[in-house]
Amino acid sequence: MPNEDILTVKELAEYLKIAEKTAYRFASEGKVPGFKVGSAWRFRKSEIDRWIAEQEQKQEGEQK
Repeated sequence: MPNEDILTVKELAEYLKIAEKTAYRFASEGKVPGFKVGSAWRFRKSEIDRWIAEQEQKQEGEQK
């Protein structure tokens, strides 16, 4: 049974509408919440959604 809550780098890139290379760089630099399974990055969709909300709040705070 596939767990759709877990995203690969490719799926994360598609979800955020960014290049795979950028998604991998963000993960490697700790800019997005993720974890490694062996050498492959994985991301919980719920944590990515929370991260997106945090980014939006930061931007709103900067605009004030």
